[in-house]
Amino acid sequence: MILVTGVSGALGGLVLAGLRARPDLEVVAGTSSGDGRAAQHTGNTARHIDFDDPASLTAGFDGVDTLVFISAGFAEDDVVTARHGAVVAAATAAGVRHVIYTSLSASAGHTTIAVPHLWTEKQLAAAPFEVTVLRNGFYSEVPVGLAAGAAESAAATGVFAAPFGTGRISGVAREDLAEVAVRVAAEVERDLRAGTSTAHAGRTYELEGVTSVSGAEIAGLLSESLGRPVEYRDVPLTELRDSLLGGGLEPYRIGHTVSLFSNLKAGFLHATHSDLPALLSGVPRPIHAEIADAVSGPGAAG
Repeated sequence: MILVTGVSGALGGLVLAGLRARPDLEVVAGTSSGDGRAAQHTGNTARHIDFDDPASLTAGFDGVDTLVFISAGFAEDDVVTARHGAVVAAATAAGVRHVIYTSLSASAGHTTIAVPHLWTEKQLAAAPFEVTVLRNGFYSEVPVGLAAGAAESAAATGVFAAPFGTGRISGVAREDLAEVAVRVAAEVERDLRAGTSTAHAGRTYELEGVTSVSGAEIAGLLSESLGRPVEYRDVPLTELRDSLLGGGLEPYRIGHTVSLFSNLKAGFLHATHSDLPALLSGVPRPIHAEIADAVSGPGAAG
């Protein structure tokens, strides 16, 4: 049996749907959500899996052979590590045989959001079950969202302002990451049923985006969409932080956001290696095409 956690989220929902489309797999949904989002993904067949309620994990993991452990959402680091530690402990107690964990890509290793992922990888390495780590890159929606959100302002001012410096950010489509998770989970479960060792045991896959984009390139895509010149202006981190402080975000989110763009400016978010192409059935979705579609959509320019 395969259990997927976090199926009310976008990635978990895609993974669940992909596994359920595969024949001859017993797949169970795990969610802490009691609202309509859970039913949308699970058909009311979900197990209650709440990372903040360890008792739910002990019962929820019963009979599970392969656990697709979708990492917890953003919170303070000690909250995330407590949640992830509870998952590892419960999977051990329940006799789960293989855990597939969605971690964070190497290019983001200097960002503050990497800390709980690195901690979790360490806990998983010491656990008694087999482990596969999927180090997911930044979703394409980060630069895509920035570009789409800036289209109206760029149309009015002729400027795309963003804290990129001269750096580049690699982006990967969530759908591509889900496809890899589905493939790995299905193959692991097949091998467990057959009583054979799996090639995915002990593996860490770097699932970085294979294309990256700069602030100047986003400005160029906006120029093409708007039919007028758009220049790129770098935003200093001080200006970024000041804008975030007035936006009502939790303090930890402000810190994570500034850390992300600090790493982008320093050139760390451009990936140089990815296992993604070897694990997909087709070619990875290109980030430039996603941005071009976003800025040329209805209402993109205001």
